Amino acid sequence: MSARSMCVVIFVALVAISSGRVGAQELENLEKPEPTVPEIFTLTGEFVRLAYNNEGYVTLGYRVANDSAGEEWMLLEVGVTLRAPTKGQKMMRDAFSLMLPDESTIALATQEEFGDAGHLPALNKRASMVHDNINYFPVQANKPCVIGFFSDPTKQVRTISYDEVDLSSNRACLGRIFFHVPGKIQTGQHYLNVKFENSTVQVPFRILTKEEQKEFKKKWKGLKKEHDAEYKK
Repeated sequence: MSARSMCVVIFVALVAISSGRVGAQELENLEKPEPTVPEIFTLTGEFVRLAYNNEGYVTLGYRVANDSAGEEWMLLEVGVTLRAPTKGQKMMRDAFSLMLPDESTIALATQEEFGDAGHLPALNKRASMVHDNINYFPVQANKPCVIGFFSDPTKQVRTISYDEVDLSSNRACLGRIFFHVPGKIQTGQHYLNVKFENSTVQVPFRILTKEEQKEFKKKWKGLKKEHDAEYKK
């Protein structure tokens, strides 16, 4: 089985689990994430996803986003690097966008919007308390790098927000990004779009209902074990 085919099977299984149906016959009839670009994508943690192509590599943590259904703001933890031998490039904040379940797309929030939303420090604190490790990068990406698109104005020591980040294949860039979601965060299939100079990576993630989350949590260890065994083949 190819890596791409394996990833598709795993995500079909994820949808099956969240629906409470895991029989082999049911898997073929269920909808699954269908990125519109050539890439490989997979799940690395319960709420951690990874996608990449020949140019770019993206990791995503969305536990806080999943717990924020019904709220207006979505926090995502992201990691980005380039695949060797891709030359270094600058990534601007408009490289990030979010596709919602209704297939509409919204842009990353601005620093001004972030600063005007007074409750976001609490969202940041929540993310620090339930942090998932998203530090999954190719071995050559061994130099830490910050994605600093947002600066929290309530902190005693003010940091500066930046509209760009320098990418290279040896830099593992990590940070939090925010989207102001019209109509509030809905359950269902989402995609984080990350635009590199010559291609786009789409990271699928699903906001689960409370019932789906319970079923997924029960079966996550078994699913991850199957995934790891298949990935090693």
